[in-house]
Amino acid sequence: MKFIIAVIKPFKLEEVREALGALGIQGITVTEVRGHGRQRGHTEFYRGAEYTVSFVPKVKLELAVDEHMADKVIEAIQTTGQTGQIGDGKIFVLPLEQAVRIRTGESGTAAL
Repeated sequence: MKFIIAVIKPFKLEEVREALGALGIQGITVTEVRGHGRQRGHTEFYRGAEYTVSFVPKVKLELAVDEHMADKVIEAIQTTGQTGQIGDGKIFVLPLEQAVRIRTGESGTAAL
């Protein structure tokens, strides 16, 4: 099993969710987060005043998938989450040793 963490632009969330749904992904955790990468934020103007936005709003997706689905999930997130602009985000893939469904006690891929 693999644990996939993706950080994307907020307005791409619905498009990515639909792509993952088309692959049959049923469980996903979404968190609104703020951060910055190499660009270290950006400068904006509001009512004539210039100010620096140090932490850019993003959305973090977390999902556990079976190993054979990982590449398809990564490709779906990358193609639908991409705008071609700086700050599109990142995808991290980690090995997942075990998953347990609390309600039934199922474990492994059956718990996903």
